[in-house]
Order: sequence, then C-alpha cells, then structure tokens
Amino acid sequence: ASTTPAATSYHFRTINNSNDETFNQLLGINSKDKIAGYFGSGAAGHKNKGYTLLPPYRQSDFRTENFPHSAQTQVTGLNDKGVTVGFWSHTNKASMVNANFGFYAIGGRHFRSVNFPTSNNSAPPVNQLLGVNNSDIAVGFYTDSKGNSHGYTYNIRTRRFHRVTVRGATSLTAAAINNKGSIAGFLTNSKGVTKAFFLRHNGQLITFGKTGASMTQAFGVNDFGEVVGAYTVGTGSSAKSFGFTWTLQHGFRTVNDPKGVGATVVNGVNDAGDLVGFYTGAHGNVNGMLATP
Repeated sequence: ASTTPAATSYHFRTINNSNDETFNQLLGINSKDKIAGYFGSGAAGHKNKGYTLLPPYRQSDFRTENFPHSAQTQVTGLNDKGVTVGFWSHTNKASMVNANFGFYAIGGRHFRSVNFPTSNNSAPPVNQLLGVNNSDIAVGFYTDSKGNSHGYTYNIRTRRFHRVTVRGATSLTAAAINNKGSIAGFLTNSKGVTKAFFLRHNGQLITFGKTGASMTQAFGVNDFGEVVGAYTVGTGSSAKSFGFTWTLQHGFRTVNDPKGVGATVVNGVNDAGDLVGFYTGAHGNVNGMLATP
C-alpha cells in the first residue's frame, strides 16, 4: 500500500537557483530529501547547468554538478548512496538540437559517460539516463534513426545493459526505477497513443492513461508503487499539463501547483510521498516545485 492516501493534500514550495530565476526543473528526490535538477532553458546563451540541492533548500544549499568539459548538463535522478545520473551535451545550439550522452557520477565528482551500444542512432545521437536505485541500476533511453525511443537499464557496477521492452510499443522511455527493481515510464503504441507504464519487479505490466487525456507520461516511482508524472489535455497551443500521482489501489490524483494550474509536471517522488517537479508561472517562467504531503 502507498504511504500517500488517495485524499492527500500538499504544501507547495517554489525553489529556484538564483543563477537563473527564469528556468528551473527539479527532477528527483531521495529518501534523505536531497534533490536533483538543473537551471537554464537550453536556448542559446541559457545553458542547462546541473545541480543537487540539500535541505533546507537555501541558495547556499545548491551544489553545482556538471559533466567535465560539457557545455550543458542535466542531473535527472539520484539514489541514497551518492550516485547521480543524467545527460550532457558538448554544444548549446540556437536550434536546441544537441547531441545527448548519458552519465552517472559518484559523489558528484567521479563521472562516467554511458551510451547504449547500437549503430541505429538518431542524428544527432540522443542517450539519457533518467533514474537510479540503491543497487546502482540506472534506467534511460536512446533514440533511433527513425526518432523512436528505446528504454534500457544499465548496471553501474557490472557496466551491463538490458533492454526494457513492451510488446506493441513503437517507442518506449524507461524513466524511473525503485529499490525493488520496478520500472515506470511511458510508451507509444501502434495507434500513436502515449500511455504510462509500470513494470513491476515480479514481471507484471500495467499500462494506464488518464481518461480524456491526449497523453499520459510517468516520470517517477517510489518503493510503495506510487507512480508520478504528467498528463496532457488538448493539443497544440491549447494543451494543458497536469501533474499526477497514481497507485494501483487508488488510481489517479491530479496535482497542480496553485501558481501553475494546467502547467504542472511532477517528475520525482520519495518514500515519504514528497514530490518534485516544475510549473510554468503567470509570467512564463519555469519554476522548480517541491510538494510535501
């Protein structure tokens, strides 16, 4: 059973790095309340710059974390043992189309690039690590020459890859893994519909989508099987994004930052049910969000 019941209410807090108050995304939170994220939109002159953040989340509590000699870095996930994961790029193009390479770091200092071994890469190549558990199993994806995503796990200790596949999926992203080995993410089927999936450690596969949504994506999962993400209602310029939590027992619960209703994404959750993500505010700035039950 989830520690977070169906009728949970949250206290919301905006957290931004003062190096760029206009764009911050908080992407992961561990059981010690340490947060992973980055600032900078990635537009020319606004490079992605990675960081981790410690309680009580003052500006002095930010720790810079960037892949050595990179132009851009996003820190996307972390475990409880000092391992962080993410991706980096050596360019910051005006088109925002840059090669991406996955990485893991130990203690924020010892970095290693990680890329799925395939000759069927997009141009430029895209490889990203998005989550990691306490057994040092990371999850991520690469993009093929047709633009489809392929999920995988990477064992940091043995340096071995394994594909994450779902029958009937034309594109799949493995976004998060908990300490039991259960994986959350999202896939697109042959009809072009994007839904979330939860692949439990016992092999049970659950796919789900929010009723009325044009797209449902899972980005995080904790050890209690609480999955978080975002669903989209509408398309194009009228599309709205709503954060959610989901459990097998209780189904969906919509989570919106009050300052960004219809423009909220939940990216990470820890075992206490604390949520991290981001929202777009009234002035168009993207703000880091912490929501605590």
